[in-house]
This record gives sequence, structure tokens and C-alpha cells, in this order.
Amino acid sequence: MSDSTLAPSRPRRDEPGNSAASTAPSALRGLLYLTFTALSWGTTGATATLALAASGLGPMALTFWRGAGGFALLLAVRYLAPSHRTARRRGRATGPLRRRIVPALVNGLGLTVFNAAFFAAVEATGTAVGTVVTLGAAPVLAAAGGRLLLGERLGTGGRLSVAGAVTGLAVLVLGADGTGTVRPAGVALALLSGAGYALFTVYTRYLGRTGRATDPFATTLTSFGICTVALLPLAAAEGLVPRTHELGLTLGLMTYLVTVPTALAYALFFTALQSVRATTATVITLLEPVTAAVIAVTLLGERLTAATVTGTAVLMSSVAALALAEARGGTRAEGAGGEPTTSAVGLAEVAGAARAVGAVGDAGVAGAAGAAGRGADCPASAAAEPAPAGERPVDERL
Repeated sequence: MSDSTLAPSRPRRDEPGNSAASTAPSALRGLLYLTFTALSWGTTGATATLALAASGLGPMALTFWRGAGGFALLLAVRYLAPSHRTARRRGRATGPLRRRIVPALVNGLGLTVFNAAFFAAVEATGTAVGTVVTLGAAPVLAAAGGRLLLGERLGTGGRLSVAGAVTGLAVLVLGADGTGTVRPAGVALALLSGAGYALFTVYTRYLGRTGRATDPFATTLTSFGICTVALLPLAAAEGLVPRTHELGLTLGLMTYLVTVPTALAYALFFTALQSVRATTATVITLLEPVTAAVIAVTLLGERLTAATVTGTAVLMSSVAALALAEARGGTRAEGAGGEPTTSAVGLAEVAGAARAVGAVGDAGVAGAAGAAGRGADCPASAAAEPAPAGERPVDERL
């Protein structure tokens, strides 16, 4: 998903060994990457639903295998791809061990909660509702966390958007007509998933503000590794080995889950954020819940009530409004030389994020966040820095 995911603050161009600017995609390509990412993340919930049914595995075991597979693929890329070998040699981590371990643990914990709770929510309340609640709640919780923990200004538009998101969630949950489409336990798990996304998103913004931003690829890699280790005991208790009855289908679904909406999607997501604003990423990744809902209704036979549709529309509209409010507030603050308002971050799987820390990531996780888990805040001050001579500037109009 969004899987919630995580997207760290855009690296400064004057950092030693930073090659982000020279490898940044064009604005159009970045938009295409984000669109593909959102659509692929939208298939995560349905893939998980089918994999859980075919394999007999539980949500913890499924998350474990997704984390382990994602970690193995990203590790192979890290050591085999020439560009990543060069970046690894140039950008080796320095500084006290504690300052390197703590971010990895926090992001890894956020990614683990984001993904595991998301799969549990999908199993409990269905693909459409689980995805919508997770992806709708994640940026709202991230905005609230930024306000409470980082002192970011939410602004009038931001407060109204958060209120609208809460209203949409209430309509979605309380408007259930007894059909069982919306189950409170599943909604609670989806909110927990969104909280995991918000954790690594807000923490990533904190690292960026204190000058300790980390490499997104390395953060995603270590977060998946921590996720795998953390979930091993719970996954073993559920049962790690899938049943053999539909083993071919299970392996196919797991392979798709690990490669397309995890490793490939997060790689494209982080690449796209080098040339596309986090606000734009947030709006584009709203394709994810739409995709998930369409698949759930057309292929999985899930039924959406009028209250579910209405609540979903209000919730997603509020997320889009929160992103636009952040963009306007950030622009005004930049012009006045002040702090930007709190940011509505892209999702994932995602998280991600994962949707990865990316969900998966780096919530994304990740940014990536889901998360997601499926994106994350890029301060206006960093985005406004001029590119050095000979370097193609990032298009900040998007």
C-alpha cells in the first residue's frame, strides 16, 4: 500500500556526495512515476485479501514475507546497481552510533505498524474501507502530529480540512446500515495503521529540521529489515508456511506484492519526489483509494453503502484540501521568511507505506505511507534553494 507509505525531506543540494539533483527525473516523468505508484499501491489491499485467502496465512505473516521480500530486493539493488554502489561509497553514515540507530528504529517501527495493521484492517473490514480509512486518516494524523510535536501551524484551511476528514470518517463508520460492510475493529486497525504512517512521517520532518535527514533508499532498506525482524515472532506464532492447496496462486500473489507495489513503487515514489512537490504527490496518490475501491467492488464483490461512499468522498476531499492548504500556507510563509504550515503528506502504502518508509517506507514508508505507506514534507525553504551552476533545477511548480 499505502501501503504507507514514507518520503523524507528532499536532500539539500550542497550535501557532500549528494547526487539527487543530477539524477532527478523531469517533472513529467515524476508525475508519471507517481501515477503508476498510486495505481499499484491501490492494488495492495486486494492482493493482500486474495493472498490471505489462498495461503491461509495471517496478516502478521503476510507482512513479514512482504518485508523480507522487499528487504532482499532492495538489498540486491543496493549492492548490485552501479548507481547505488557509488552512492553507498560516497554517502556512508557518520556521526554517533545512537544518532544513526534511533532513526532506523523509529522508522522501522512506524513501517511495521503501518503495514501489519493495514493488512489486519483489510482482513477485518474489507479492502475498500480498510484502504480508505488508512489513507484518509494518515495525513490527518500526520498534520496533527506536526502541530502538537513540531509546533507547525495548521492554519484555518488546515483546521477545516482536518474537521472535514473527521466528519467523513464518522459518516463512514456510523452510517453503516448493519450490513457488516464497516466493522469497528477493522476501522480501529486502519486508524492504527495511519498512526504508524504519521509516526515515521513526523519523525522524518523532525530529522530534516534538525539537519539529520537520511538517505531515502538507505532508510527504506533498514526499515524493511527492522520490520522483518520485529514481526518474525508474531508471524511464527501465526504460521509462516502457506498451505499447499493453492501454492502457485499464493506464490504469484506474494511475488507481485513484493515486487510491484513494494520495491518498484517505492523506488519510483522516492525518485519522483526529487522533482514533484509533496503537495502534488499527496493529491496524485488519492488515486490509490479510488483504485482500491473500484477493485474491491468489481473484482472482490464488496458492497459499498451510500454512507460509505459519502464518507469516503468527504474524507478524500478533506485530504486534498489539506494538501492545497499546505501549499498556500507554505508559499505565504516562504515569502514572509517564516515557518511553513503543517504539511499533508503523500501516502503509504503508504505507505507505505510502504505504504514504505517507506512502506514502506521512509511514510512514508512512508513515507513509506502508506503508508504506506505511502510521501512526506519538503520544507519550502529547502525547495527554494538555487541549484548550483551546471545543475538542472527542480521544477517547483508541480
